[in-house]
Amino acid sequence: MEPIINVNPGATKWDIREKVWDYIEAKNLANFPRPVYNRIPNFKGAHTACARVSELQVFTQTDEIKVDPDKPLEGARLAVLQARKTLLVPTPRLRTGLFNRITPPQEASKEDLRVCSTSQGVKEFSVPVDLEAKVKVDLMVVGSVAVSEKGFRIGKGEGFADLEYGMMVCMGAVSESTVVVTVVHDCQVLDIPEELMESHDLTVDYILTPTRVIKTDCQRPKPQGIIWTKLDPDMLEKIPILKKLRDLEEQAGKDVTLGEAPVAGSGEGAGRPRREPRPQGDQRARREPRRRPRRNTQEQDADGEHKGEYTGEPQQKPRRRQPRVRRESRGEGKEDGGRGEGGRQEVRGRGREKTGEDGTTEATAERRPPLTVTTVYLGGIPAGLRVSELKTALREREAAPLRLTWQGAQHRAFLDYVDSQAADQALEALQGLSLNGHSLQAELAKSQRGGRRPGPPNRRPRATSGSKSAPAESASVDHAATQEAIHA
Repeated sequence: MEPIINVNPGATKWDIREKVWDYIEAKNLANFPRPVYNRIPNFKGAHTACARVSELQVFTQTDEIKVDPDKPLEGARLAVLQARKTLLVPTPRLRTGLFNRITPPQEASKEDLRVCSTSQGVKEFSVPVDLEAKVKVDLMVVGSVAVSEKGFRIGKGEGFADLEYGMMVCMGAVSESTVVVTVVHDCQVLDIPEELMESHDLTVDYILTPTRVIKTDCQRPKPQGIIWTKLDPDMLEKIPILKKLRDLEEQAGKDVTLGEAPVAGSGEGAGRPRREPRPQGDQRARREPRRRPRRNTQEQDADGEHKGEYTGEPQQKPRRRQPRVRRESRGEGKEDGGRGEGGRQEVRGRGREKTGEDGTTEATAERRPPLTVTTVYLGGIPAGLRVSELKTALREREAAPLRLTWQGAQHRAFLDYVDSQAADQALEALQGLSLNGHSLQAELAKSQRGGRRPGPPNRRPRATSGSKSAPAESASVDHAATQEAIHA
């Protein structure tokens, strides 16, 4: 099968990463979290691809399986738990150890196991595994940004998957027979030049996509352990488990000489952001520069990744856009500061929320939704449920909408999706959704008439002379009439 994305001669790893990220964004091939830049993409169809892991012969023959905490690998973690096998998940950024063992509650239901497979479940149902513990991993599932049919893999550039494998070699947790699997979208399978691969780069034995299972028969050896010259004292301070492993290796008579701290932006060492210097020349100069959203926080993302710890190069400060505020009144009169009948008020800006007198909460993000959307009605919302709890549940089921309208007082919400296909996928994912012991009802909103966006228009037409203004309550005939925008 010919690759969907072609790699230009002389391309670096970072060029390949950007090409894949650009393509996935341009073709709208990813679910939450977006954008996919500097991430392992949570591509559409990830659960279908992950389900193929249980079809591998090695899956049935092993008891302990290590799966990375990336968002698109939730399906693989769920498959391991449903098969009642031991699931090991690396500790984010290796700060408190190497592995966590996921321990679901006794007599866990299918829904309990699904929660355990999410990033929140990994935090709540995990038990650290000691370095001295006897762990034998025969199957590993890792995320990738790009991979070739020959088994060459490119991650998001921080090197943690490579470092984790080297640490597992030192622990005796893996061997040459350990099978490494990656799960990607079909567009992420492309031709990667072998000369880009380094001694610490992890290769893969199987590639799972929504449409294929690829056996790579990779002949390139996997890392034989930690390459200490690629680490520096600063790394040991930030990852304490490396100190213990270094002491054990030193006692075994191995060379554990550390390297020097790399200059910002140079090279790709294990455990550091690995961004090659860009080629200089007329061809690059003519290209329009692209600005990637960068995050500088130590909080954990919803996809199980931590951002902003190892910078490795100067970070560009994001430009803050001044919030834009627009208030619209409904009904007669504007003496109440922009509130019309029903206390409706619209505020546009970064992360702003307002609650009207009817219990409707609204907020908008910087990007406007498209003019036509498909809306899903979500009923049966229990009293006391927070909108943040609903949004978390939607993300965990990969049903995050383009925008969410919260009407908690009426025990309902409206979810806008970009098209009918996305809405159908969300409806399928939301079947059986239960929150706080209450089952929620998901169906297409009654307002769907050829994909028209429900609710009143942003601008109301001026009444002609002699015409009578209709009451605000009759502005719409469907239950979405009062919906407000809240970006998921």
